[in-house]
Amino acid sequence: MSQEIAVVGSPEFTTGFRLAGVRKFETVPDENKDEQLDEAVRSALGDDDVGIIVMHNDDLEHLSRTVREDVETSIEPTLVTLGGGAGAGGLRDQIKRAIGIDLMEEDES
Repeated sequence: MSQEIAVVGSPEFTTGFRLAGVRKFETVPDENKDEQLDEAVRSALGDDDVGIIVMHNDDLEHLSRTVREDVETSIEPTLVTLGGGAGAGGLRDQIKRAIGIDLMEEDES
């Protein structure tokens, strides 16, 4: 069974992914993020067809502590955040969490 990508965020954030063919998305307008983002993320986390959840890094600040911990510790689906200056270190941590090993670890020989 193949898994899909789900995108959660503002209409501006999700539109590009939708145009690229992503079929699973949760759109939450910026003015409603504090009230609705938790439920949108829970919905994506609970969808057995979703393997990767994509969010904007800044949206993590709108999540409750519980939901934020859930997405940060979730292995499947894996959360990938974009934007907000996460940089290579953030991406490295996300890859390590997703596959369980650090691909960029330097060999100390």
